Amino acid sequence: MTTLSNLQKDFIENVSGYSSLGIVLSTCLGAIAILASLSMANGLFAMALVLVSVIVCSIHNAAILTLQKPILIFRLLLTSVVVNVLIILGFLI
Repeated sequence: MTTLSNLQKDFIENVSGYSSLGIVLSTCLGAIAILASLSMANGLFAMALVLVSVIVCSIHNAAILTLQKPILIFRLLLTSVVVNVLIILGFLI
């Protein structure tokens, strides 16, 4: 956990730079997750995964745009990355 706490401390100290990188990372992973879910399946389940991915990415981006606390932005970035990676891995396996 020391690596995560070091990353969190560094994120809080340099929130403006990491926020722009976070937007790119979250959006790109979200787009890949949506592509994977729509290309491998269709129907209600695929649409639900698309909805989850869009909501998670949008909440993270909205937190940055509304200047929320850095710890909240960091946690939302981690949530967005984990959810989107799980969606991607779920369709690749």
